[in-house]
Amino acid sequence: MSYHSPTSVDQAVELLASRDDARPMSGGTDLLVQMRSGRLKPGAIVDIKGIDRAVGSRAQDGGFVIGAATPCTELLDDAALCAAWPGVVEAANLIGSVQVRNRATIGGNLCNASPAADSVPALIAAGARAVVAGPQGERIVAVEDLLAGPGWTTLGKGEFVLEFILPVREPGSADAYLRSIPRTEMDIAVVGAGINLSCDASGTITAARVALGAVAPTALLVPDAGAALIGSKLDEAALTAMGEAAKAACRPIDDKRGTIDYRIAMSAVYARRAAVIAYNRSRETL
Repeated sequence: MSYHSPTSVDQAVELLASRDDARPMSGGTDLLVQMRSGRLKPGAIVDIKGIDRAVGSRAQDGGFVIGAATPCTELLDDAALCAAWPGVVEAANLIGSVQVRNRATIGGNLCNASPAADSVPALIAAGARAVVAGPQGERIVAVEDLLAGPGWTTLGKGEFVLEFILPVREPGSADAYLRSIPRTEMDIAVVGAGINLSCDASGTITAARVALGAVAPTALLVPDAGAALIGSKLDEAALTAMGEAAKAACRPIDDKRGTIDYRIAMSAVYARRAAVIAYNRSRETL
């Protein structure tokens, strides 16, 4: 096996495209574990942390850009990002332990493609887009469109996620992410719910996105759940309708962490709780 640390996008793309068994690495907290277990046996590792655009967060065009190889804990140092997108930052900092998050990245969390990945529902709810670099140049893809199934993405040969783009944050807008886990720390989500919404000066919700994790083969955007909140002031009827839409979208499995019935029921519970947090935050930004 060979290890490479390119310093440019073109170098990384060339290395990844040169062989079928090459794998990109951002933090490595999933990749290295899978290699040790024998699940993955890459012939080459292409470490993207040496590419300037892949590391760090910055304001851009009224929104934010996060390098795909930025350690999750580093996001906490960006006060403007934390204020604008607290749900995204919180979700990233639920991954593993502090030690893991010092290396783990949202790029790796997305591309590992676990249905229970914590940062992914928050990114989907935020309307985040991924900048994908590859042999044909760069393309911008909605995060939800990169997910194909457990452990699988829609990335082609030679492609890797370089950056994430978070949209402009308007007054009256906020997000939140919550999850259910069997333990209090360092566990995998049984259900995750990300909510992103905007409201006007009267408190009426004008836009909403709802995303769920760990309840289907991939994290899900649930348009019907978001639509149920629009036009309301987060009253009980709207929350109930959102919860029913969330449950209807679920396609979970039974496993040792939770049953199908539990996951479906909890999708509504956690979506409601996250919606309340996001709504209260949004009112504070007006």
